[in-house]
Order: sequence, then C-alpha cells, then structure tokens
Amino acid sequence: MELNCVIIDDEPQAVELIKNYISRTPNLTVRAGYTDSVEGLSKITENPPDILFLDIQMPDLNGMELSKMVPKQTKIIFTTAFKQYAFESYDVSAADYLLKPISYAKFLKAAQKCIEWFELKESAAQTSSAPSPTPSQTSSNDIFVKSDGMMVRVNLSQLLYVCGLKDYVKFVMQPPTKPIITLMTMKAVEEMLLPYGLMRVNRSYIVAVDKIKSVDKNDCIYIGDEIIHVTDVYRNDVFKKLFALTS
Repeated sequence: MELNCVIIDDEPQAVELIKNYISRTPNLTVRAGYTDSVEGLSKITENPPDILFLDIQMPDLNGMELSKMVPKQTKIIFTTAFKQYAFESYDVSAADYLLKPISYAKFLKAAQKCIEWFELKESAAQTSSAPSPTPSQTSSNDIFVKSDGMMVRVNLSQLLYVCGLKDYVKFVMQPPTKPIITLMTMKAVEEMLLPYGLMRVNRSYIVAVDKIKSVDKNDCIYIGDEIIHVTDVYRNDVFKKLFALTS
C-alpha cells in the first residue's frame, strides 16, 4: 500500500522537514508541499491526498478553517507550535497532531495511525461487505468483538481506552496484550461500555476512568502511554466520575 501525502505549512523549513520524514517512511509518498494555505486547499480539493499534514496557525486561511473544507476521505495530521491549538484537533476528528519541533519518532507514530486505518479499510473491503457485528457479552468482565474475521475476547478489566478510527475502533489494553481493532461506531461502543465504568472524553476517545493515572491543568488525561484531552462537552461528567472514585 502506498499513501500519497500533501503538506500545507507557511514555513518552508517545516514543509521540507515533513517531506524528508515522509521520504524515510515506508508506505508514504510525497505528492506536494504548499506554503500558501489557499493554494494548497484548491489543489487538494481537485485531487484529495490520502494524508494531509496541516499547520494550524497560518495567514489568510488557518488550519482549523481549512480542515473543515478538506474531503472526508483525507486523513489530517495537524502540525503546530502551540499546544492550545493542538487540543482543537479533537473537535475536527483529526487522526493526530504533532507539536513542533517535530521529531521523526513522533512523526512515525502519527503516520502509523493513518497507515493502519487505510490498511484496515482495504482489508474490510476485500474480505467482507457484511454490516458491523453486534458484540457478544459473556461474563461481567468480558465481551466478544469481531476482529480479523474471528470473534475475539476483550477483557474489560484490562482495557485502558478505546480510540475511534473513523469506521473502526481500537481497543487498547494493558500490556502485553495487543490492541484489538474492529468495525464499529464510537456511539455503539459508548453505549456498550457505559455500564462498565468507561466514559467518553472527546469525539475520538472512551477511557476506563479507574485506569487514569493523572489529569493536568489543561484537562489532559494521562492513561497508559497516551495523553488524551477532555473536551468541554464531556468535562463535567468525567470529573464527577473521578471525584466519585476518590470520595
């Protein structure tokens, strides 16, 4: 699988850095880089890329505004020097965000999320056109979901969080258990897991509240190896649940 990438960033050095990282990464190809956000939008509207690396703070048309005009099939990875802007990426269903200065290791982790999503999409199209399965419940701590053509047990006591990947969701477990990916909607997962102490914290994440290690002043949850921002619409419910656990 080869995914074509476009970069839009008003800093030429930033464009060249991402081009270099893409050239070093298997499955990724540089299609173009633009320092003018308006020009970049016109080009990707005509011919949408698979992945768009998009700066947030730009003149004329900023990244948040531009992201709402990008074709839905394009996965967006935001790049920004400002952490407060990065939080907004959760509200537009971005695949990930990269905080400048961007290391290759962080770039690779974000890119892999997109590669994984496209591989899953291709696999699902090749193997089955059947509707999403309904998860089966067994004991109070286990559910079964369909993954890779078979029913896989999810031990809820080991579940850290669930991450939405557009048409799929990823169940991230405590190590050494590997993540489980299945064709489901976030809404269906939320309804299924609510009785088990898991809560939605933004459009893309559902977390096991009792597995949260800490919460910082920016409403960022630290859980496993992930940092997840709690958006305003879910903030009150999440913190009520946290306070209930400590009282």
